[in-house]
Order: sequence, then C-alpha cells, then structure tokens
Amino acid sequence: MLVAAAVCPCPPLLVPAVAAGARSELDATRAACADALGVLAAARPDRLIVVGPAEEAAAGPYPAGTTGSFQGFGVDVRVTLGARAGRAPDGPAAPELPASLAVAAWLLEQARWTAAPVTGLAVGERLPTDRCAHAGKEVADGPGRTALLVMGDASACRTLKAPGYLDERAAPFDEGVARALEAADTAALKALDPELAYDLKAAGRAPWQLLAGAAEGTRLNGALLHNSAPYGVGYLVAVWS
Repeated sequence: MLVAAAVCPCPPLLVPAVAAGARSELDATRAACADALGVLAAARPDRLIVVGPAEEAAAGPYPAGTTGSFQGFGVDVRVTLGARAGRAPDGPAAPELPASLAVAAWLLEQARWTAAPVTGLAVGERLPTDRCAHAGKEVADGPGRTALLVMGDASACRTLKAPGYLDERAAPFDEGVARALEAADTAALKALDPELAYDLKAAGRAPWQLLAGAAEGTRLNGALLHNSAPYGVGYLVAVWS
C-alpha cells in the first residue's frame, strides 16, 4: 500500500561538489527536497523505493548497498543507496547506480535517512505509459506500507541556453505537470504524451507515470513545494501524503 510519495528533480548539480561555485543557486531546491523527505519519514513507511529515469541498459532494480559516484561529473564523491553504507550488495558485482538514483542516494545521506529500508528502481525513459502504470501498481501491491521517492526533471527546453534549446511547448508542459503533482492527479500524469516529453527532454515522465499507477485509488493529497527552472530545466518538488 502506498502511504506517501515525494517527487524531486535529479540534476547532479544538486550535489554541491558538482555545482562548485554555483552551488548556492540550488539551495532552495535542496531545501525543498529535504522537506519532502521529512514528509516521507513522517508517514512511517515499512520500505522506501527510489524510482528514477535511466537509459534502457541501466533499467531495473537496485538493492540496498548499491554504490554510485559523480566521478563522471568531475568530482570524487561516492554514495551508497540505503542503510548498508560501506557494503556492496551480496553476490556478483552489481552495476553502479544511474545518475538519477545516485542523486537520490545523496539526498537520503544528507537527510540521514533511517526511517525505512531503501531499494532503487530505474525505469527506461522511453517506457510506455501502460507499462509505467503497471509497474507502479506492482510496487504499491507489495508488502507493508510503501513510500516512493520519485526522481526526475521536467523539460530541458525552457530558455535559449537550456540543454534542449528553447521550445515554446516546454513551459505549458511543465505547468501541467506542476498542477498534476499539486493535485495528486493520477489521470493527468497518465495523460502525459511520452513523445512530447521525450522531445522536451523531460526525463521525469516515466517515473511520474509509475507514481500515477502506484497511487491510483489511494486518495493521497498533494502539495507542490518548489517550482523553478534556473538553467532552463524544470525542477519540481512535490509531496503526496
């Protein structure tokens, strides 16, 4: 049963060492993410599942103890998913966390998360809506009280200097997502166009639609904690509880 969810963006720039001299520019976003994790902890979940976008080859589950790093972004910062800090998962060597889950692991470490065991689930950015919703329902049908930490950026086409250049469809798309997250509107999230989201480089589309499948019928209330686009990329923070 899904009892709470938090939605956070996943730019590696959230990690101050990656942002370097621009670290203060995302202070408000980091603070909102910390507040969202506080809402998850207050829901007293039995387990926390972190969901984030990834390339198809990296899609799949990631057990507690999986490590990740930001070496690809020029800094020697390593993170561990879940409470098994310092230990690698049992069995054959596991792949490292994709970037979205590594950012989530960093946020959880900063929050000193101990409220529930943590596992990760990476979803392919092109996963169809129905498969996202089905995966969400399977997550919600799992044992105990489940909380989700859903990672994903909105469009990356809000300005001329944005990673995807300026696309006039980006701002309306992001505002529609913001309204859906604020209202905990699962139908609106399921109605997001995967092709439009891909064109706008909105990596959060698949994780948001997984959340929609998990939350359907739960009557959770939504709140939007943060909405900005400092680099032409939409960053949204929301909670459902």
